[in-house]
This record gives sequence, structure tokens and C-alpha cells, in this order.
Amino acid sequence: MGSTKAGGLAPRVVAIGVVACLMSAACGTATVTGTPPTVPSSPTSSHTAAAPSGASGCLVGEAWNAYAEERIALWDQPAMEKPIAAAHDDYEAVDARADVATQVAQIAGFVSKGAKVIVVRATGGFPDGAVTAELLGAIDRAAGAGVAVIAYDRIIDSPKVLELAFDPVEIGRMEARALLAAKPTGNYAIIKGHPQGQLEPDLIASGIHEVLQPAIDKGDIKVVAETYTVNWDPSTAQTEMQTILSENHNKIDAVISEDDNMAGGVVAALKEVGLDGKVAVAGQGGDVWGLNRVALGTQTVDVWPDLRLLGKAAGDAAVALCKNPDIAKLAGTRPLTMPSHNQVTSILVAPQQVTKDNLNVVIDSAWAKKTDVCVSVDSWKAPPACR
Repeated sequence: MGSTKAGGLAPRVVAIGVVACLMSAACGTATVTGTPPTVPSSPTSSHTAAAPSGASGCLVGEAWNAYAEERIALWDQPAMEKPIAAAHDDYEAVDARADVATQVAQIAGFVSKGAKVIVVRATGGFPDGAVTAELLGAIDRAAGAGVAVIAYDRIIDSPKVLELAFDPVEIGRMEARALLAAKPTGNYAIIKGHPQGQLEPDLIASGIHEVLQPAIDKGDIKVVAETYTVNWDPSTAQTEMQTILSENHNKIDAVISEDDNMAGGVVAALKEVGLDGKVAVAGQGGDVWGLNRVALGTQTVDVWPDLRLLGKAAGDAAVALCKNPDIAKLAGTRPLTMPSHNQVTSILVAPQQVTKDNLNVVIDSAWAKKTDVCVSVDSWKAPPACR
């Protein structure tokens, strides 16, 4: 953004976030420079290029749920916008600041401006974070107006959108495979995400059970506890793990947590009874503290969803949909079965399994710093990446 491209085209970076600003106070301005460590508080990302002869003049709208999440400015947005700019298409970004009504208005604003593609990272409603009927209605109206809608990162149960996310079922499979390799027998516990309104917890759990079921059927392992965790809260996960340990007299061999934050709560509960590093623990998210726990040996595996890959996939899809907005004609899609048994069109990006043996992948890729991943690791038992 803002650099001169080949052919002498100089993209113009201007303050945006004005879509529906007259309808909401949730608008602000700051300049996005694109790469870490600069983290703006709100998006003003806009790219308007002089269209070469025969160009589509396509506008891609980015409707972010909450730009306060540092990851968006650091990883998702720059990766998404690079292929769009390279294709000489235009993009604008807005921030709903976690307000459903604002995002509804912003989507309508993009439709009014003639956007051919809208990428939506959905804002969840209160109190359960579920996609509301109000937001679904806005998305349906955009699709009805001929706009291609990409549901980015947060899965929406709608046949009218292209779901573009990390494969939640495969995340569950990867977690379960790693723990089965570490603990092929014994008592397992599963700590799931939010209990209602969100699709990811059950999709991840379906992958977990797919892998565990043969071992369960043979009697090699037993799932002694499986619980949802309100708001994916780590302190709640810690309390849940304390209860599971108490009810099973500390006889737990493996714990699969559906994200790294909750895995932190799990490890804290295990530490209280001297079982941290002895019980196999799985998490996912590529959180730096989850990666540090892998280095320390208190977390067995972290399933890493590299957000740069997700952003690029969305940008590539947006460029293709600019040429033909029919998601059914888009190459590389596959059906995804929802917990409701509906099938939606999806592009699912594969995450990567990270253990102590390949921690270097997150360091070499500049996802995380070695000093952070390896903090407090004893040199005599450090994994290869920390030596």
C-alpha cells in the first residue's frame, strides 16, 4: 500500500472508514503501514489504482468485526490486500468495533458504493457471539444484489456466502492425532469452546472424535470428561480442569483444548497438582504463550493457523470473484457440512502442527520471535529451535 507498482501506477492511500459513518459513531482514522510492529487502532486502508485498459474496476470491501484485535493489522489485512492490489482492483476497509448494527450498515454501504465483493469477518451478537439474524439479513441482501460475500475466518451457516477459514475439522484431527501419538492409552478430557451460537466448537470437536473413536472402540482410551467453555475463557477452563482432576482422582493422561488460551488454563490447573509436563495437552492458535508452553514441554502440540495464508487465500478469492461473482464457479472450493447438516461452499486452509521438534517453523517464518518462544526454557532440555 502506497508504494509505486510496476508500470508506474502509484496507488493512492486515503482515509476511509466512512461507509455508514453518518449512521454510526464507530468510525475512526489512522494510517495502516502494513507490516509489524505498527498496529493502528482502526483501519483506513484504501487502494484506488488507475485501471489499465480492460480492467474490471472492481471494488472489494473489507468489513472487519473489531480492528482492536492486533492480528488483523499485523497479518490478515496486509496478506489479503496484496493480491487485490496486484490485480489492479480496489479495496476499502471498515471497522465495526464489535457492533452488529454498525457492521450491518457498513455492508449496506459497500453495496451502495458498487462493491462486487465484500469480505466479512462477522461481528457476534451479545451474549453468545453468534451471528445474528440482523447480520445474516444484511449478508443475504448483499448476495441478492449480486455481490459475492466471503465469510472470512468466522464461519457463517449460509449457502449464499463463500466460507473461507482454517479447516476446523482438520484442526481437531491434528490435535487428536498428536495426543494419540504421545498418549496412546489412558483417560482423555476435551475442553471445547463456547457452548452455543458458534459453529467452530462443534466442528473442531467432530475432527477430534473422528480420530479418537477407533481408540475408544478398542478400549485404549476413555474420554472421561468433555465440556464447553463459556467465552473460551482461560480462567473458566482452569476451573473446569480442576473439577475434572478432582472427579478423576488426578488420573488424566491427555487433555485436548480447542484453543491456546484455554490450554493455558488447563496447564495452570495441572501445575497445581504437579502434573504439568506429565499430562499431554493440545491447543491451537499459534499464540506465543502456547508456543512457549510447547518449548517448555507443558503443551504437547500447538496447531498453528498462519493468518497470512488465510489472508492471501481471501485476496486471491476476491480477485477471482471480481471477474465472476458466482461462488459456485470458483475454483478450489469444496462443500463443508455444518452442525445443522447444511452444506455450504468453502475454501478451507490447512493449519500446521507444531511440536517441540519443529518449533523453528514459527520462528523462521517471523510469526514469533525466538526470545518469546524460548523464554524460561532450560538450556539442558531445550528443543532444537531454542538451542
